[in-house]
Amino acid sequence: MSSKSIKVFAPASVSNVGPGFDMMGFALHTPGDEVTVKLTDRKEIRIVKISGDNGYLPYEIEKNTTTGAMLSLLKKYRINAGMDVFIHKKMGIGSGLGSSAASAVAGVFALNELLELRLSRYELLEHALKGEFIASRSIHADNVAPCLYGGFVLIRSYNPIDIIKIDYPDDLYCSIVYPNIEIKTSEARKLISKNVSMKKAIAQAGNASALIAGLITADYDLIGRSIVDYFAEPKRAALIPCYDDVRNAALEKGAINCNITGSGPSMFAFSRSESDARSIARAMLKAVKSAGFDGKTYVSKINKKGPVVLK
Repeated sequence: MSSKSIKVFAPASVSNVGPGFDMMGFALHTPGDEVTVKLTDRKEIRIVKISGDNGYLPYEIEKNTTTGAMLSLLKKYRINAGMDVFIHKKMGIGSGLGSSAASAVAGVFALNELLELRLSRYELLEHALKGEFIASRSIHADNVAPCLYGGFVLIRSYNPIDIIKIDYPDDLYCSIVYPNIEIKTSEARKLISKNVSMKKAIAQAGNASALIAGLITADYDLIGRSIVDYFAEPKRAALIPCYDDVRNAALEKGAINCNITGSGPSMFAFSRSESDARSIARAMLKAVKSAGFDGKTYVSKINKKGPVVLK
């Protein structure tokens, strides 16, 4: 047993997707996180190494999203096993791309495969969410669910949690720009009003419904005009000094629409071809740099698989 090990990749994700605050998200092919778990003869879990985090993440297993999620699963199923955990962050922390969600998902997915538990993704979900809670201090599945399930997902309900996978056009591409601006998810959530007017609620519901309809029917015009958020984006845009410049640059290059992903600072734009997506990504990055910030870009189709075991 002590020689068994596994390495898992779990993808980044775009959450909210405009009007889908806390209820919509989709997985990306890149970037993502890698977690390696090795069984040991010691009856304890320890984090041996964390790389790619610039020393930011804790080694205490209860405070780390990866091992926090793993502990939740092990406790529920009364599994007593020793493990060494290696975490390799391949995307920015606080990027708005579901970094903590990816690490949590990678941890529970690795356990399920390594210990041959044969748990469904739905059964893994509650434990990944507990890992995510360590970072965000709230229960929201719009990063965890797409990362775990792959594809584009809708969270219809949280009590009980109900995950619905949504069809989408196969030629839909996503351009991401990640400006070098720090935004903490827990702080960004505090900006959002707990109460909204009936008028805004109706408008938000209309956009969310229309976005789903546009994805299912491949109506790109409908997708574009539905990616409008009345809840979070008006508040969070102020945290991204280059928000208007990035959005305008993407639209000028022909993006279907452009919006903040998660709490930001990353922003995403949809398009219909890889060449368009790369052109849009370059324009978004140029806008970021013109505003005085460094940044990174990613171009990806929607990732249908979610986490995978690496050779």
